[in-house]
Amino acid sequence: MEAPHSSPAAETVPTVPETAGTTVPEPAGAVPEAVTVTLTVTSPEQMQDLGRRLARVLAPGDLVMLTGELGAGKTTLTRGLGEGLGVRGAVTSPTFVIARVHPSLTGGPALVHVDAYRLGGGLDEMEDLDLDVSLPESVVVVEWGDGKVEELADDRLRVLIDRATGDTDDERREVTLVGIGARWAGLRADLT
Repeated sequence: MEAPHSSPAAETVPTVPETAGTTVPEPAGAVPEAVTVTLTVTSPEQMQDLGRRLARVLAPGDLVMLTGELGAGKTTLTRGLGEGLGVRGAVTSPTFVIARVHPSLTGGPALVHVDAYRLGGGLDEMEDLDLDVSLPESVVVVEWGDGKVEELADDRLRVLIDRATGDTDDERREVTLVGIGARWAGLRADLT
């Protein structure tokens, strides 16, 4: 399976078997250690189910950064997160509006879904979105957030989705969850 793109963020996290425990370094300038879990997903339904499972461990103040090629399954995973969090509204790609807020229908945290693909700068360019204001009471999910939103939270969850590239109908994805900071120390146990 080829890497989805050549960004340094995608290359810094080694793939490890799902059952192995590991601590890996985060890219330069970030929190020094991370817990990594790698899973194989073979269909969009499984990707959405992974989002529902992940939603069970999310809490207000969590920052989730999604990285993967176009069509890798970032929005499908976020749709599952929305279902698991019990939020209002259909979770669709926010590419043209940049950000959507999905309020909770169950008294839990709102889901703030951001697509930073078209935003070239770092956190300065994203300031107009007021993510720092939304973060304490919401779960903030940022597609294409690497290099742009890390300063929002010392503890964050990076989700890297790799898929086969080229002329293929292979639905298989390798999903690497990288929990950065003490908040994510039990990530492996939380997902089982």
